[in-house]
Order: sequence, then C-alpha cells, then structure tokens
Amino acid sequence: MRRFHSYGPVDCEEHFCVPRTGLVQECLEQLIGHPDKGGHYFTIWAPRQTGKTWLMRQVQKRLETEYEGQFLVGSMSMQGVVIKDDDPSEAFFECVPRLFEDHLGLQVAKPATWAEWKDLFSKNRGVVDRPTILFIDEFDSLPFQVIDQLVTLFRDMYLNRGHYLLHGLALIGVRAVLGVGSERGSPFNVQRSLHVPNLTREEVTDLFRQYEQESGQEVADEVVEAMYTNTRGQPGLVGWFGELLTEKYNPGPGKSIGQQAWKHTHHAALHLEWNNTVLNLVKKAKGAYQDKVAELFGNSELEFSIDEDWCNYLYLNGIIDSVTITDANGLLRSYCIFSCPFVQRRLFNAFSSEVFDPKSALVLHPLDDLADVFAGETLNLPALLQRYRDYLQRLEDKGLSPWQGQPRRSDLHLTEAVGHFHLYAWLRQAVGRLCVVSPEFPTGNGKVDICIICKEKKGIVEVKSFVDRSTLEVSLGQAADYASSLGLLEVTLAVFVPTREQEILDKLSGEREIEQVVVQVMAIGWG
Repeated sequence: MRRFHSYGPVDCEEHFCVPRTGLVQECLEQLIGHPDKGGHYFTIWAPRQTGKTWLMRQVQKRLETEYEGQFLVGSMSMQGVVIKDDDPSEAFFECVPRLFEDHLGLQVAKPATWAEWKDLFSKNRGVVDRPTILFIDEFDSLPFQVIDQLVTLFRDMYLNRGHYLLHGLALIGVRAVLGVGSERGSPFNVQRSLHVPNLTREEVTDLFRQYEQESGQEVADEVVEAMYTNTRGQPGLVGWFGELLTEKYNPGPGKSIGQQAWKHTHHAALHLEWNNTVLNLVKKAKGAYQDKVAELFGNSELEFSIDEDWCNYLYLNGIIDSVTITDANGLLRSYCIFSCPFVQRRLFNAFSSEVFDPKSALVLHPLDDLADVFAGETLNLPALLQRYRDYLQRLEDKGLSPWQGQPRRSDLHLTEAVGHFHLYAWLRQAVGRLCVVSPEFPTGNGKVDICIICKEKKGIVEVKSFVDRSTLEVSLGQAADYASSLGLLEVTLAVFVPTREQEILDKLSGEREIEQVVVQVMAIGWG
C-alpha cells in the first residue's frame, strides 16, 4: 500500500499524490514554446517542500515520452555542488564535467572561463548535438557570484538563441531565481516565472480518499477539513500530517480516523514531533527580520509590499502570505498574514519561549494554591493576572527586566506582541498543569487571544498595548463583541501600559458591562 510522504519528491508509485495536470502542462508548454524556434527560459519558485522537484521530474518524463529523440533533456541539482569561497567560479568549473556526464551523458573538459562554459551550448563549438532542455534544481544553493554570472550568460544565450542549442531552461529555487538580492534583477522576464501553488482543498481531499480506498480505513470529513484549514494546503505539511495521522497516531485497524486522532496529531506536531521544513521556517523567522514577524502578531494592518526586503524574504520562504481587501474609502489594500495557522502557532510558541525565562524568579508564590482563581462558576482571570503582575514585581525587585532587547515600535514603545509572548509563556508555567492554555488566532494576523480551559470552565484573555483612552474604549467594545460571538458572558482584557505608576494602572483597571458581556480590564505596567 502507498503511504503519505513529506521528505523529498513524491513518487506516485509509492506515495499518495495528485497529478496536478494543469501545472505540469503549463510548465511543459513554457519549455517547448515553439518546437522549431525555441522554448522559454523561466523560473520555477516556491518555498521548501512544496513540490518544485516533483514538478520538474513530471515534466521531464513528459518530454522524454512525447518528444523522444527531439530534445536532449537533463536535470542538474546544485545541492551537492561544493563551492569554495576563495574562488567560487573556479570551483564551479571543477564541477562542470561531472554535471554534464551525470545528467546529460556528455564528456566535456573543464572550462577555464565563463565564455568557455557558455560555448558548451554553442551550435558551432558546443558539445550538445540537438536542442537541449535543461532543469537546474536547488539554484539558490550556489554562491551569489556564480548565480549572477550564470543568469547573465543564460540571458545572453536567450537573446542570441540562433547561435545556441539551449532550447528551454527552468531554474528552480526560492529567492535567487527571481533575482532577489541581485542588482541585475530577475534572470529573465519575470512574467515567465512559474509559482508552484499550495494544494487546493479538493486535492487534499483526493489524497485522503486515495488512502481510504487502499487502506479500507475511513477518514472523517471534518479531519480532512481541519488539516486543510491548518496547513492551507502546503504540500510538505499536508504530507507530514498525513504521515502522523495515518501511521504514528492512527487509532488502529477497524477504527475510523476521527477528531480524537486529529487532536493527538495536531498536538504532537505542535509540541513533540521534529520536522525539517518547520524547523527551517522557525529558523528563518527568527533571523534578520524577526522584529517584523513579532510585529505581525500584534498588527493586523501590516502592509504587504514585495518591494520591501523583509516582506519578500518572509513571503518567498513560506512564512507570510498576503490578503487584499477594500477599505472604507473603496481603495484596495494588501496586508500581511501568516502563511497558515499551523506555522503561526509554531512561531508563536518559539517566540514565547525566547521571551520568558522561568528561572529568573518564582512564577507563583510557593504557598499559592490559586483557590480564588478556580472557586467560582467561571474562571477568575483578573485574580490570575494579578499573580502575573506580582511576578513582574518580583523581577523588578531583583533588578531584572523581561522587556530588555525586545522589539519596539517606531515610538520606542514595546510592540504588542511582546506582551502576548510573555504572558502566554507565564500562564503555561503557572497553570499549564491544571488547564489547557492555548493561543487563538481568529483573523490569521494581528489578533491573538489566549484561551484557558480548566475542565468545563473556559475563559478568554485578549492582550492589548495601551495607546490612549479612546483606543481602549474601542478595544472594550471589540472584546465584548468577540466574547458574545463565542457564547461567553465575560472576557478579560490584559492591557500593557508603559508605566509602573500603580495609581494609573488602578484607574485603567476595572469592570464594565457592555451588551450583557462583562469586560474585566487588568492594566499591567511594562517598558
């Protein structure tokens, strides 16, 4: 029986897969172009583990079957090419003979110059004897100097294609293929770039229907929907969740895969299981643009612009996406959102763990049994947040600040997300053994709530950064509306205020009833 697969290209004979016929056909047509006049040179781009290499292999099979003998077809991967930093061009030339022999079946001498390398495809001086179609995979793994030289020569061959036998070319990667970071820009006309999209809802459903047919085990519709919603069809994540769900966390023969199996799988993917694609995303998110990633957790109107280095980097690496809406003035605006809820949750966990240090002070007083928090019919969240204020005071008494070095807004106030991260991490330490503490992302960007469930009692904490009184009033109304939509009669607003003056914090704190919803405000000093 076939299985789900998430590491490397999918093999449809061994793994569940969808044909993606339209995408394969589009790529094939671009490479062929006009069979007698020449095909196109273009780029195939997408984040890691989204099916770029699989697409290349499918198109290569079609070429070799449907155009047998008409083209010389080869695919080269640059991943295993070792380039020395001291002389990257010379190191690349050393690899050329092996690349041509392994992937095109041609014996060539090592070129001494870039001109000699280009001449390998020449009609008069080259080693190829017919129109050639070439795929170059993992193009990003090459040093920048080599990438820049190669795309310059490819562009020249394309413009003077009457002198060369390179009929069609596809460069496959994430950033370099689109010219990101290069003063020369994209290697070819960017209109010829081919983006590998996520799987559609229908394609994800098809994968699990294949599993049901071959295994005889039913997968509940709501499980498939939850998987698609959490991954937004990102192929690598779909394959990974499929592996976990149907193998490691499978309830067993004769049992359908339902919500309980999904809950175990989702929890394990968030907290227990290793995945290289996810670890790579987290590493990139915590890199040079981590301040922007953190800001997105507290700003629902962070504008998306591909001209911004931070924006295109996070987009091309699968960390963020964009959503376009019409504003109140009828203007179209594009905003950043996280690429999918699962990635957002993993990043929230990763950022929270970095902000909070449980060894710096006692999370709770040793004799505190939290009786008043759990005694009533509902959770007493203001009482719980008072413990958090006491914890911050203990840090201050020791001369420690959890806010030092954390991202700040242009007005030098801490970004709202820092409060989200720190409070969430403290809550998990304080009541995580007694309750389920989880972040909720109702909009996909900006808005983050903290949900606390203890047996049958549920409470919501909304986290805000204080701007002014009028903005706080608006936040109160929004919190009441949100609680009402969840069927809750009360909600707690944790408002981080850039002051330590207790009198101000006390005046901002309190209880209000709005549209039959009790809104508890707890002002927390920080900064």
